[in-house]
Amino acid sequence: MGNDVRHLPENTRKAICAFSGGLDSILAAAHTERLGIDVLLLHVQHLFSADEEGRERIRRTAAELGLPLRIEDVSEEHLETIRRPVHGYGRGMNPCVDCRIFMLKVAKRVMVEEGAGFVVTGEVLGQRPKSQQLPAMRQAAEESGLGDRLVRPLSGRLLPESWPVKQGWIRAGDLLALQGRGRQEQMALARQYGIEQYPQPAGGCILVEKPYAARVRDAFDYLGRDAVGVTQFRLFRHGRHFRLSGDVKLIIGRDQAENERLTALAGDRFRVEPIEAMGPTALIEGEPNDQELDLCGALVARYSDHVPGVPLRLRVVRGEKAKEIEVMPMSPDDPRMDAWRDG
Repeated sequence: MGNDVRHLPENTRKAICAFSGGLDSILAAAHTERLGIDVLLLHVQHLFSADEEGRERIRRTAAELGLPLRIEDVSEEHLETIRRPVHGYGRGMNPCVDCRIFMLKVAKRVMVEEGAGFVVTGEVLGQRPKSQQLPAMRQAAEESGLGDRLVRPLSGRLLPESWPVKQGWIRAGDLLALQGRGRQEQMALARQYGIEQYPQPAGGCILVEKPYAARVRDAFDYLGRDAVGVTQFRLFRHGRHFRLSGDVKLIIGRDQAENERLTALAGDRFRVEPIEAMGPTALIEGEPNDQELDLCGALVARYSDHVPGVPLRLRVVRGEKAKEIEVMPMSPDDPRMDAWRDG
């Protein structure tokens, strides 16, 4: 079956509910099921969505709702939206409009694969200043290809008539009329439905955060957008980042957890760590010459336990090859550190 809604059977009373595990998506799923619709929860996993702990919470929530859950990993596919958003970026490197359209396209694809009739989201009219205003909501519906097969049951009475209403599967009056940024009505509805456990609103997308956005811009500038892959986006989350040159970047772990994470993500990068002192694990991206390797070592030594004015021995590992270097720790007052710091 193709990705064309015209091929769907017209009596399919089944919905795909885009499911983040937050209160609005929980309520959208629960309300739709109470209208006599079969609901399949869809969690779209990408680099900026829930980690494994978060996904486990989503699985528990789905089980509490008594609804089936499908998790679709689109991390690689999603990167093109980050690299080249049609509608541009927000305050950081966050292409919110394009991300919303992308997620809805994934939901549409799953809708066709599962033989469902429409897609449900937990969007509330006016809750977000840009993406949940009426023009933006219409735009997302049209550009995703869902059109009137996209249903926002929490605000459905305030929005244009949708496909399941036209088909008589849902009565327009059974949809809700929530609007605005408050959560009191949602919390009251949760109590009415016996929903006691739900996450509180969390911070925004990491792509909005200045340090992370700066690292994305830096990588796009020096590596090129197409060369920035999944591993780079994961590395942007961890450590202190220093851009020594167009070809060389150093990432230094800030604690044991980050040291372990950097080691796991090393791949074919150089890994640097002190031999006889407590200190961080660091990764070098690029092909440093001997002078640049010594500078990287001096930075790693600066964040290691050391005696001022005494050189420190470091191990440099790449794949199966390893060597030792001895460097003087860089002074914390060295002005190059601020010039090199990336995010």
